[in-house]
Amino acid sequence: MARAQSVDEYLDRFDPVVRQRLETVRELAREAAPGTTEAVKWGEPAWIHASGTILFMLGGYAKHISVVFTPSTREAFDAELGDFNPGKGSVKIGHTQDIPEDLLRRMIVHRISEYERDGVNWM
Repeated sequence: MARAQSVDEYLDRFDPVVRQRLETVRELAREAAPGTTEAVKWGEPAWIHASGTILFMLGGYAKHISVVFTPSTREAFDAELGDFNPGKGSVKIGHTQDIPEDLLRRMIVHRISEYERDGVNWM
């Protein structure tokens, strides 16, 4: 299967339940990261700062969705990520788990701030 050329094309590949979960995070990202641009990078949706730097990414999988930040953003929220199987910079949200909208919103705002204030680039 060819790589998606747009975020909509990427989302169209999922069944309705997973697609709705991805759309929920997409809408949350639009609200929390105004002024960013959506694009497909490495085959997955990414939110890009006006400078061209990737801020965070979103992915859909068979058993979970994943929101990927920088390791420093993920580490800043370690105490709150227990049930979300965090990886190096990722937050994995199982399809049976509620989407932690407030937590993701705060992580997005933190990520933008760490880039704009501290110059923390993408991995």
